[in-house]
Amino acid sequence: MSSLSEFQLLSVLAQEMNMRKASERLFVSQPALSQRLHTIEKEWGTKLFIRSQKGLCLTPAGEVVIDFVNEVLTKQEKVREMIYSLKEGVSGTLKIAVASIVGQNWLPEVLKNYIDKYPQVKISLVTGWSSEILKSLYDDHVHIGIIRGTPDWKGRKLHLFHDPLYLVDREIDSPEKVFHTERPFIQFKSDSNYYQVIQDWWIRNFKTSPKRTVVVDQIETCKQMVFNGIGYAILPKITLTKAGKDIFKIPLLDENNEPLQRDTWLLGYETAFQLKQVKAFVDVVKEYLLESV
Repeated sequence: MSSLSEFQLLSVLAQEMNMRKASERLFVSQPALSQRLHTIEKEWGTKLFIRSQKGLCLTPAGEVVIDFVNEVLTKQEKVREMIYSLKEGVSGTLKIAVASIVGQNWLPEVLKNYIDKYPQVKISLVTGWSSEILKSLYDDHVHIGIIRGTPDWKGRKLHLFHDPLYLVDREIDSPEKVFHTERPFIQFKSDSNYYQVIQDWWIRNFKTSPKRTVVVDQIETCKQMVFNGIGYAILPKITLTKAGKDIFKIPLLDENNEPLQRDTWLLGYETAFQLKQVKAFVDVVKEYLLESV
């Protein structure tokens, strides 16, 4: 039976599907990696990967073995976490999945406080859309998820903050002036819930589509285009901390004349909150929120 280190090697190969990239991640030479893979395949009695000029491809037997390998590695990580939780002090790995906008604008300061306080903890961080964060939680790939919007979540959750939305531009200083500009409305790709909130507000206020629209991949690109006068956009307050005085920020209001805003939540399963590194992170978050009031 292969060792855990060999399981890790197979897992990395299956992720990268490329000998060069896998060897770089594993800090071994390609010939050494090829030799180790040959030995492992001999031990299993079958080819696990097919090599080609384009990279690697899993054989049917390889798919079965990789599923087994990943299951073992996941269980190994859980056992390690349980062992760490029995020790004094806070250590282990904290696995977080966070909405990209929060990861860029809010989380770094919180993580800095956490790492300063608990330097023995390793951080595993992934970012993405809120729908992707929820999937990572459901699949048990992370301990904590930080998402935007109102979650339908049955586990533990902590409300982090409200984030008002603004119409942002260098020229437009009132909503009705949208009708008089030829510059585009700049939108960034986001999850369907956020997109629907913006669409509903726009139709409620203007009854028609924007004259011109530009769609970009990232919210940071959208913001920089607005700051440089290319067009106007609807952006959350969290992204506007460094906006200059020459940037107009018009609050969006709902049908009740209340500020339109996005909520941000921290989510996790009850079992994850029992881990010392997770409890410590939640405590740091709560301290940060109190200091920010």
